[in-house]
Amino acid sequence: MNKTPNRLINEKSPYLLQHAYNPVDWYPWGEEAFQKAKNEDKPIFLSIGYSTCYWCHVMEREVFEIDAIAKEMNRIFVNIKVDREERPDVDRVYMSALQSMTGSGGWPMSMFLTNELKPFYGATYIPPTAKYGMSGFEDLINQLDKAWKERRSEINESGEKIIDYIREASESKKTDTVLSEDVLLKGAEQFTNGFDDEYGGFGESPKFPRPPGLNFLMMYASALLSNRRGAGGEVKSGLPDEALAKSGGEAGLRMLIRTLLQMARGGMYDHLGGGFHRYSVDRYWRVPHFEKMLYDQAQLAVNYIEAFQVTGDNYFGDVAKDVLNYVTLKMKSAEGGFYSAEDAESVIPNRINTVDALQNEKEEGACYVWEKKEIDDLLGDDAEIFNYYFGVSEHGNAPQGSDPHSVFTEKNILYIAHSISETSNKFEKATDEVHRIIEEGKKKLFNVREKRPLPHLDDKILTSWNGLMISAYAKAYQAFGEPGYIETAKQAAEFIINNLYNADSCKLLRRFRDGEAKFDGNLDDYAFFTQALIDLYESCFDEKYLNLAVKLTEAVIADFYDNDGSGFYDTTGKDASILVRTKEDYDSAEPTGNSIAIMNLLRLSYIFDNREWFDIADKSLHSFADKISRMPYAMPQMLCALDFYLHKPKQIVIAGNDGIAQEMIREVHKRYLPGKILIHVKDGNDSRTFAAKVIAPGGKTQAYVCENFTCKLPVESVIELSKLLE
Repeated sequence: MNKTPNRLINEKSPYLLQHAYNPVDWYPWGEEAFQKAKNEDKPIFLSIGYSTCYWCHVMEREVFEIDAIAKEMNRIFVNIKVDREERPDVDRVYMSALQSMTGSGGWPMSMFLTNELKPFYGATYIPPTAKYGMSGFEDLINQLDKAWKERRSEINESGEKIIDYIREASESKKTDTVLSEDVLLKGAEQFTNGFDDEYGGFGESPKFPRPPGLNFLMMYASALLSNRRGAGGEVKSGLPDEALAKSGGEAGLRMLIRTLLQMARGGMYDHLGGGFHRYSVDRYWRVPHFEKMLYDQAQLAVNYIEAFQVTGDNYFGDVAKDVLNYVTLKMKSAEGGFYSAEDAESVIPNRINTVDALQNEKEEGACYVWEKKEIDDLLGDDAEIFNYYFGVSEHGNAPQGSDPHSVFTEKNILYIAHSISETSNKFEKATDEVHRIIEEGKKKLFNVREKRPLPHLDDKILTSWNGLMISAYAKAYQAFGEPGYIETAKQAAEFIINNLYNADSCKLLRRFRDGEAKFDGNLDDYAFFTQALIDLYESCFDEKYLNLAVKLTEAVIADFYDNDGSGFYDTTGKDASILVRTKEDYDSAEPTGNSIAIMNLLRLSYIFDNREWFDIADKSLHSFADKISRMPYAMPQMLCALDFYLHKPKQIVIAGNDGIAQEMIREVHKRYLPGKILIHVKDGNDSRTFAAKVIAPGGKTQAYVCENFTCKLPVESVIELSKLLE
């Protein structure tokens, strides 16, 4: 290890600090590096990753820590390191470039740029020497050095073309495409075509949870099952009967429920500590990529909460509660903000170097996996039942083909191999007794696991991911009524407001760590936090959160909206080093800022009766109409916004501040109602919302169910409200 730190030592990013003692002369993204490249007429090597990225760690060990390779890198390039989670604006441009070059992407991202920041060659992980059918890093950089000196004009031309391509792909194109119910049907069919009937999820392997897709399936299946009836019972669906039958609300719900069940039974779920790992490397959800990301916990918690609301099955509610408990214990700062991630790899427990901790050998999943003998020794006579339930084997339980690097030989990843009833039958014990043995065994293993070397925690706090997590806690409060959830949500919102929001300029910053707030917020920071504020309002009805949502929405329109082509740019365009203002439209592991910003506008337009916001949402949806019509599967969160747009939401107003009003609110909260807004007016007509126009005088506690600002007669009992909501 290099004893002298490079410039990254002055950064706050855990990822950059991990590389601060590399012999590579790293620079952070910024003018100092750009100017050096121009002054010395050198190309730029741009390495983008994040602190819990397994293959980023591998490339660091194999390439960036090797003195001979670092010496060549320093000779040929100006080397820049970027944390993609801090700078998604940088990442997005060069990921688009990499995908245009190779057809795929990933991290670590290894990009080679001109000193005008234009990409001319790219890859992901690059081994030190040729292997896996890939060129070696040393050979590659020397070839690029030769090309830079001898074929500069070709390199410059290539860089120009790639940037032009990205810019053109990001422009909104006017279209005559009509957005109708048929687009939703097509999206449902595309999900159906990719569904794994046996194991849930979509495609073969690796399998990703993709919460935006689950959001769409839940919304669409629920709408079909309810036949899209409005407040007065009128049928709202524009689909013909045969289309409804083909798409199948019950089939959609079955896909969703099977996927959620299989994920929670598999090894991708942490059965001891709660929370979901990033994805499964196999078809069966058995062997995970072990990192835990905040955005997965937030979105999957919501998926399970909503499954509980739809089915009434406590199993889904229990999974959601376990996820939130994990986040509270492991990913929540003392001040209330949420940390970003836990690493996939950790120090191998029986190979700890007490002399030099930096030399400790790490392995993916080392904290989480078990040898059968360990479990046998811990649980004694109960081990046989525990091992049967969790599929524990003497030789390890990773499915064939899912462990190419032999990391899990004779190791076990806990997954539910047999149900409680199956286990009960096999061992001829009462189900309550089996359940007790399993739960006590889990506690014993968890306590031992907590004494192992734990994975690295990325403790930076991101506005966008915190927004997603606040929404999850707010929705958990709605579903379960536990006060701790709403207090956690409010505490996190106040952390963002106090540390990452400037009230004078109405601007958000993106990242907080070690006392420093930095980097201008991107669209997803504004959109996700605004969504959180609306969800928080619909949970606790403090209008200060709603008022801030309005201010941030106005800032989004001012700074991100494309007045010419509609839709929202991912950045403000004020940073000259970001060569292209992209418009992300693919709802992947996270929804896009556009999908959420459009939904926010729609929700707020119905809360405040603001036609301007509705029109901006309308135009923005239609700016993506061509792509969403051709590839709805790629934009499931946008489909949710489209559904809200096509079918007027229920506008539910509870007027009153007594026990009956609270019961009415609980009646609304316990239901899955994606196409609704909820307003609580406690004291007469003092609300800024449209509700002030409809509340009858007299002071009685009443509930109004409206559609398109036209209300049914108010009701005064929970039973009557329930009938209107059916």
